[in-house]
Amino acid sequence: MTTNTAASNKKKVLVTESFSAKGRALLAARDDIEMVEFSNMISAADFNTLLKAHAPVHGVALGATRFGEGELESSGDMKVVTRIGVGYDAVDVPALSRRKVPLMVAGTANSPSVAEQALFMMLTLAKRANEMHAMVRDGTWASRLGVLPFDLYGKTVLIVGFGRIGTRTAKRCLAMEMQVLVYDPYKPAAEITAAGCEPVADLDAALPRADFVSIHCPKTPETVGMFNAARLRLMKPTAYLINTARGGLIDEAALYDALASGKLAGAGLDVFEQEPPPVGHALHALPNVIMAPHVAGVTREAVDRMSEQTARNILSVLDGAPISENVINKDVL
Repeated sequence: MTTNTAASNKKKVLVTESFSAKGRALLAARDDIEMVEFSNMISAADFNTLLKAHAPVHGVALGATRFGEGELESSGDMKVVTRIGVGYDAVDVPALSRRKVPLMVAGTANSPSVAEQALFMMLTLAKRANEMHAMVRDGTWASRLGVLPFDLYGKTVLIVGFGRIGTRTAKRCLAMEMQVLVYDPYKPAAEITAAGCEPVADLDAALPRADFVSIHCPKTPETVGMFNAARLRLMKPTAYLINTARGGLIDEAALYDALASGKLAGAGLDVFEQEPPPVGHALHALPNVIMAPHVAGVTREAVDRMSEQTARNILSVLDGAPISENVINKDVL
């Protein structure tokens, strides 16, 4: 009888296969937690079937999987939904709030990694890394002086969004001795100035000043399509656009036109409107684009940090003391 009671009191937590060993260890150390693993690429139908099969499910650690009303229903008794990351555009937050279920993110766990990727993309483009590599490999060394790289030193970067990642990107750009402009209508100008940056209130007025634009804002109805054809036309033809935030913030058809026609010097993209983008996507053929498969925040160290924080987030709710700074829908607290 005692065994059955103990089993029925266990809290069931679903974790994606990308959850690291360090995160698993925190959950495994608890004899009141049962972990169930699922594929990071699981289909919506299979995910709902899995939830129903294991119901009641009390917590979930999500990678890219969507989560909303249907999944809440299938779970039976969901107490906490967490993301092994910081973006949450695949989660129906109002649905969670209606049921008083907190949505939690991994705080600053992957912020340094994304900031490094943004800087890496700026440097790769500025130093013409792909072209230089090809010259040595292909024996076209003699043509090197016709495609000189250039410095970040003295250049102007415009950072769009001054949250956990934007602030760290700014710090790294300041270390490169760049002039850093920041556009974030939700941050006090004094906070931006105190960080050694110049606040700009009008995005359209700031774009013509920038040699690099790096996007670090969430995907919301307000920011979708933020970089459309009209905005791209405001940028210098020598400027570069970097997106390590979310796909859909840039109109990709307009970006292709700007890059192909020489109205924009280049772009660094870690995220896309459709992920993965279809093979043979128009942007793939352009020599002035560098791409990565949405991994800016998924370094070895970041996965460990995010998984550990996600495990702590889950346990904090199940133990009745949610880590409030990591809760997105604070109305449920």
